[in-house]
Amino acid sequence: MPAVFLGVRHHSPACARLVADTVRRLRPGYVLVEGPADLNGRLDELALGHELPIAVFSHYRDAERTATTWAPLCDYSPEWVALREGRAAGAQVLFVDLPSWHPAFELRANRYADAEARYAEATDRLCERFGTGSVDALWDGLFEVAPAEGLAERLDAYFDLVRGDSAADEGDRAREAYMADWVRAVLAEAGDATVLVVTGGFHTPALRALAAQPAPAPGRPPLPAPPPGAVSGSYLVPYSFRQLDAFAGYQSGMPSPAYYQRLWEDGPEGAADHLRRSVVTRLRGRRHPVSTADLVAAAALTGGLAALRGHPVPARTDVLDGLVGALVKDDLTQPLPWSRRAPLAPGSHPVVVETVAACSGTRTGRLHPDTPAPPLVHDTAARLAAIGAAGDRPLTCDLTTAEGLAASRTLHRLRVLAVPGRRRTAGPDHGADPVTTERWESEPDAGRDAALIEAGAYGATLDEAATTVLTERARTTDPTDSGLAALLFDTVLCGTTALTDGLLGTLTTALAHHPDPGALGAVLSTALGLWRHDRVYGTARSPLLAAVVDGAVGRILWLTEGTHGRSGADPARLTALAAVRDALRHAPGLLTVTAGDAAALALRVARDPHAPADLRGAARGLHLTLGTGTGTGSGSEVDLASATLDAAADVGALGDWLAGLFALAREEVTADAGDHSLLAAVDSVLAELTDAEFLIALPALRQAFAWFPPRERERIARRLIERRGVRGSARALLRTTADPVRLAAARALEENVTALLDRHGLRSTR
Repeated sequence: MPAVFLGVRHHSPACARLVADTVRRLRPGYVLVEGPADLNGRLDELALGHELPIAVFSHYRDAERTATTWAPLCDYSPEWVALREGRAAGAQVLFVDLPSWHPAFELRANRYADAEARYAEATDRLCERFGTGSVDALWDGLFEVAPAEGLAERLDAYFDLVRGDSAADEGDRAREAYMADWVRAVLAEAGDATVLVVTGGFHTPALRALAAQPAPAPGRPPLPAPPPGAVSGSYLVPYSFRQLDAFAGYQSGMPSPAYYQRLWEDGPEGAADHLRRSVVTRLRGRRHPVSTADLVAAAALTGGLAALRGHPVPARTDVLDGLVGALVKDDLTQPLPWSRRAPLAPGSHPVVVETVAACSGTRTGRLHPDTPAPPLVHDTAARLAAIGAAGDRPLTCDLTTAEGLAASRTLHRLRVLAVPGRRRTAGPDHGADPVTTERWESEPDAGRDAALIEAGAYGATLDEAATTVLTERARTTDPTDSGLAALLFDTVLCGTTALTDGLLGTLTTALAHHPDPGALGAVLSTALGLWRHDRVYGTARSPLLAAVVDGAVGRILWLTEGTHGRSGADPARLTALAAVRDALRHAPGLLTVTAGDAAALALRVARDPHAPADLRGAARGLHLTLGTGTGTGSGSEVDLASATLDAAADVGALGDWLAGLFALAREEVTADAGDHSLLAAVDSVLAELTDAEFLIALPALRQAFAWFPPRERERIARRLIERRGVRGSARALLRTTADPVRLAAARALEENVTALLDRHGLRSTR
């Protein structure tokens, strides 16, 4: 007896009903379902009594590739209905697709991702023929709200047409060949029993043709085995309507899962009524006015659109368009998302936002308590109980004790695994931070169970999983990426010593070719702080850290001298030079570059007219801080005053020059040396600016003085007030509520108006 093929669209209520009706009518002996064949020995787990939606989460990892795949299932998924109804009918139910780790799924995060992109030309022609704007609206009109009679034949015609002569990619060909082997093998052993095959409609035409060919070998096809050394597995995880929604980026099936859930349960008219009520309730809850007349108008408009479009009952787009037509009173600036299946655009109208949210729904699945979980779930529960973090109370970790450090590492490992439940609100931010305690607050843990199960793909224990994730970050992060510093600090916080050594070796090699001084500065600051101060984490005086520090200092100085052109102040590269200064001050024994070499280079950059203004100012500051003479009356003040005057010649770049100077020589600027101080030299230059010049320089000057913390800014303001011999409060001067740029602009405007009035003799003399 030939197999009965049902081609379906994933997560379609109409297809799910067809599958249920077909199983009850045919009472097949076998039901073959598109799904991972390596789960056939564990199908009882799917029948435990879960609250849907759920998903089969599969993972794979070897030395070259890491992959994760989801196969979501909800109440109206045809695959789920085939499993449930097939078991109820006494059929042998089998998954017949390749395992999710197989390279056929290499570029597919979702097993049930539709192949619509491959047959877009055919669906575009159908949309044009039926006068619909999207494939979802086309599908609804043809199947979801159409009469049930003849549905199987219409589906066959639809999938034959859209597949046409389209060539499947290599992955789909491998999958179809494997599924066809299963169909032939089961047909050979089924005898007179009916074999029902439920797969995505894109595959059905190919499976029919392949199943008619002779079987390559007797017996069921062998299950492919992962390569030696690879780690793979599959577990059930809770899923949510939000994750299922195409408007949120889901790759397959139907958008608006809450709407289609109601369509599955109550039919089209019940779904339409529920959607209207949900949208109105959400809008009124957000104080958006919606009257009873608006609701009546939305229902009437929906019915009119359905009739105009030839739908016997309202389809989803009829309801959505009716709601927007009745409730939106002004112009829309964005296309409606259901007209093109796109995520909500920023600035979308509130009615559109709440309509999409109502269609999406908030349902989250729940696994049965007896569902097997990966070892990581149990290991994490034990670790959290051991450190007293199983409840909701805040947790404080003293990093100077073994218990506090162990608790910190547990929580940081969960953080890098993206497992919700705890958020650090206080603690050291970098290697030089003197803070030795951390505070972790509880946070909403929705999705925590699913996140832990998914994290189980990386290891059986918390430390193993975190090490794997950090190793993957180190492997996939480009050596020029600015995230290397964060990766290094995360590795230290998690206590993965072996990875730290390997990462430091990688960093040392990468620094020699790194093109970005800002990213280098972040790595240098982190490595230097850990080398100098890290008694807590155990990396102080590490030889590998010393090599990172030396390599970063040399590379930053080389890049600094080679940078030319005009640009604004770059805080990242100024911070990098400040890190070089700190290394020369506090760890000179680690460095190939001597303080004298660095000072000479700084002087060359400071005098280079082609160097950016902020680097010239920073080079002046670096030269000053390296001990080239800073005493009162020394030649350095004369040179610096002259350099400040030179910088003032370009008013537009003066603030950038000062930003560099302040970033590197902040302490020297605030040092009290009377009229010979660096602050006095800067003040003298600024005082000579005209009002127009000051207005031009003011925005960059504000950014420059932002390098001083509030207390130092107050001290500078006090000294400037004293220098001018006036009385006033420095604190009040700094706490003005008005924007200084606007004040300066207003003053300039008043002066221009006064000058214009004087020119024409119009100013009053009273």
